[in-house]
Amino acid sequence: MLILILFAFLGGIITVLSPCILPLLPIILSSTTGGGKKRPFGIVAGFVASFTFFTLFLSSIVQLTGIPADSLRSISVVILIIFGLTLLVPQAQAQIEKLFTHLARFAPKTQNKTGFPGGLVIGASLGLLWTPCVGPILASVISLAISGEVTGSAFLITFAYSLGTAIPMFLIIRGGQGALQRLPWLIKNSGRIQKAFGILMILTALAIYQNVDRKFQTWFLDTFPNYGSGLTSLEDNVLVNSALQSLDMPNEPGTTDYPTAPEIIPDGEWINSNPFMLSELRGKVVLIDFWTYSCINCIRTLPYLRNWWEKYKDDGLVIIGVHTPEFEFEKDIDNLRAAVSDFELTYPIVQDNNYATWKAYKNRFWPAKYLIDKDGRIRYSHFGEGEYDETEKKIQELLTETGKTITENVQNPKYEVDSLTPEIYLGSSRYNGLGHISFRGGWNQTPEYIESNANAEIILDFYSKDVFLVMRSGSSTRVRIYLDNQEQEVITVSADKLYYLIKLERAGTHTLKLEFLDAGTQVFAFTFG
Repeated sequence: MLILILFAFLGGIITVLSPCILPLLPIILSSTTGGGKKRPFGIVAGFVASFTFFTLFLSSIVQLTGIPADSLRSISVVILIIFGLTLLVPQAQAQIEKLFTHLARFAPKTQNKTGFPGGLVIGASLGLLWTPCVGPILASVISLAISGEVTGSAFLITFAYSLGTAIPMFLIIRGGQGALQRLPWLIKNSGRIQKAFGILMILTALAIYQNVDRKFQTWFLDTFPNYGSGLTSLEDNVLVNSALQSLDMPNEPGTTDYPTAPEIIPDGEWINSNPFMLSELRGKVVLIDFWTYSCINCIRTLPYLRNWWEKYKDDGLVIIGVHTPEFEFEKDIDNLRAAVSDFELTYPIVQDNNYATWKAYKNRFWPAKYLIDKDGRIRYSHFGEGEYDETEKKIQELLTETGKTITENVQNPKYEVDSLTPEIYLGSSRYNGLGHISFRGGWNQTPEYIESNANAEIILDFYSKDVFLVMRSGSSTRVRIYLDNQEQEVITVSADKLYYLIKLERAGTHTLKLEFLDAGTQVFAFTFG
């Protein structure tokens, strides 16, 4: 735990160098004028509180209130425009001073009333707009937040990250204030500089509202493709990976005292079965599989699950697929029914749209498997792909305990994944494509996905054998695929699912270009195999 907090703090400090942050630097620099010595402290406090809160609870706020995350982002833009006007127009500054005089009436009379409170509001706005290129630590915390599973560990890690990020922000603002107070030319022209920064803050806020910041980021990475590519590698080490494996993990079964399996909490419809309770299955062996239909890691496990279901269902094995969606479109029952049919799954599937069963098991992985014995105790668990022989042998062992005689040989195909390129999310809340991907043309970004304008492009450098992409469209849209500058095919995006883009004989380093011929294609995440 302390390892994750330390590396999250260090990761926050170096985030200021990330190209994802560059578009917000004008606002930080603009904060060096006005507000007195207390303003930087207010900005830091507001940023740390806002970033921590919205990182952990934004998904829950959107679900509970129905207010889109983009609306909250727009409110932050309006606040920054107002503060830009206070730097530009003396009358506007006077009105803001009156407002904060009421808010800070107990402050000493000699204190600039707009200092700390004003900085607090600016910092809170920055916290909502701040969308860093996160490394594996914060990405893991965000995955917990998406499920609504906000723990004390998640809070401390996020707080450490935001505090680390706030330190260089504070130093930039204080350094700028010091320069404005000490250099003769700056002192002489302080009024003009303040107005210039006011214009800069307003223009930057308007650019963010129009998503120009994303276009700038794309241009920057196209121009300097290697810049910042190693920033998140700070977190890619044995200590961090080991600590992440134990972050809010389910209780691991011991050798003599096995935990009782939590009950299935249905949150939607059942497929292939009428509803039932785990308590009704005493005497049988149950395999709980947490999955989601657009996850390639989950999809690769389905042939094994189908095989085990056919081999052992008559001996008392019950497989329950708990479908916990990663993206909003996966909550749709028609989409799920189509996927279950496409994958030829005949065992019971239950929707877990609000992560109720996921939370009960303290799970945080897709896929995840839990084997439950005849007495309702968790005897084995496995997260991710692989270990198919080990899992099947455990199934046989537990079935033998029920009195069955098992003669089936264990001969599962060898598990192999040849990719060196990690999964890449494209929505603003989880974007992690730094160093691998660039964009051209018009794109609109939301927390979950990016949406194409006509003739927009994605260029991706990867090392893998197979490339997959989660996409959806309100109507049929077309995507032209190029591999190493050679056109491959044009595919039609007509369903909300994972699309198989590239299939090679062996893994290697290649460049993929996707040309989105029509507007309206929503692009969620790349995965590799």
